[in-house]
Amino acid sequence: MAAAEAETAAALRAEVAALRMRVQELERENQRLAKVASSCTCGFKEDSIGSVAVASSCLYRSNSEAQHNEKFHQSSALEKDLSPPFDHTVVSAEREIHCNRNVKGNGLTDDSSKRAKRTGQQVGILSHCSKRLVALKVMYFGQRFYGFSSEGNTEPTVESEIFKALERAKLLVASRKESCYSRCGRTDKGVSASGQVISLYLRSNIKDVGGSTLDERSEIDYVKVLNRILPQDIRVLGWCPVAADFHARFTCLGREYKYLFWKQDLDILEMQKAASKFVGDHDFRNFCKMDAANVSNYRRRITEFTISACDIRSSNDELCSMTIKGTAFLWHQVRCMVAVLFLIGQGLESPSVVDSLLDITKTPRKPQYKMASELPLILRSCQFDKADFMCSSDASRSLTEHLNDEYHHYMLQAEIFHEALSCLPLPESNSLETLHKKRNHIPLLSRQTEPSYEERIAKVKTKLTESLAECPP
Repeated sequence: MAAAEAETAAALRAEVAALRMRVQELERENQRLAKVASSCTCGFKEDSIGSVAVASSCLYRSNSEAQHNEKFHQSSALEKDLSPPFDHTVVSAEREIHCNRNVKGNGLTDDSSKRAKRTGQQVGILSHCSKRLVALKVMYFGQRFYGFSSEGNTEPTVESEIFKALERAKLLVASRKESCYSRCGRTDKGVSASGQVISLYLRSNIKDVGGSTLDERSEIDYVKVLNRILPQDIRVLGWCPVAADFHARFTCLGREYKYLFWKQDLDILEMQKAASKFVGDHDFRNFCKMDAANVSNYRRRITEFTISACDIRSSNDELCSMTIKGTAFLWHQVRCMVAVLFLIGQGLESPSVVDSLLDITKTPRKPQYKMASELPLILRSCQFDKADFMCSSDASRSLTEHLNDEYHHYMLQAEIFHEALSCLPLPESNSLETLHKKRNHIPLLSRQTEPSYEERIAKVKTKLTESLAECPP
């Protein structure tokens, strides 16, 4: 009996020794393959390294050193993905098909989601990488978006699409809050922008970002990378490194809006006379949507308000634009100012109504009136001190081609509508309709009014007091 047990034990020891030798061989082979894959410049290197790591994990999952190697090779694949000389903007067709096959509604693969749950990490965020604070200049066409901000529950928003692209490009190094994210403006649903600015910490190829000599040519081409991923109606126009105290909203020196409209029968001279009254430092509480719970100061400074022709004609009409510049703007302020100017242009109000609405002593409550449409409004630019946005020649060429293609596409659509109009009989004069509209118009200062700021804030305080009283001691 004892001899049989000794023989069995010896056989087991021999088998264990053989397995250990096999594990060592596999470890050496794994290291060799990883070294070869790390120096590869093709588009499959991430998949190759990931395959080696997964295979080694399956062969000796119980071996802690092998698990460590797996994590190391996975991080190496991510580190190499956007580093020179690998062109991070070129994705092979096979890899793209693989991604499309596995991506779910949140933009993550099943394996990535499971791994994120196990490790407690957020997929698409590479906290171990070099980073730098970057400002991005963004253009978007707002027709299909529910505004810029993604703080609501309605999708899609411009902001949500940008963060999806940042995650997919593996440019995030922290959560949105930890990355010091900021935006210059929160445009409404349907509003477009050609110069929105955001800032946040992004992944960088430069190890010593604070060094005195930086070669920006070795940096990630943020414009090119993101524009290959973003939807067609969002484009990044440029990027620039910014100081640690930069904040896209509070560092902004000024903002410029443009509002497009057809002249029709509007009296442009009277509108310009009224628009000039907005220039200066005024209390604009009667020209905004009041948010008494969060905003107590309604004074803003307008530096320019001009109305001009755009040199574009259609039939007997002419396209015009309003250019509004200021240091900051209130919620819906531009659309409210434009709405009042349209009433003046139609001869329904006098330019002096602007003086009355700006005088909060005389008019403490905002009259009820409909805002101007959001679709013709554009956030044209945001001004910053020492913010020189860059765009590579390759990315600039792609941007120009894309926008030209979009422009020609919409010009063709416009011509189709113009052809349809030419098939219709000429409409009769609408002078009677205009007269009827003037007779039924209720002057702004005679309309029902909204609660004043003092009344709103008193209501907010009452609700707060009631909620505190309901709380148990």
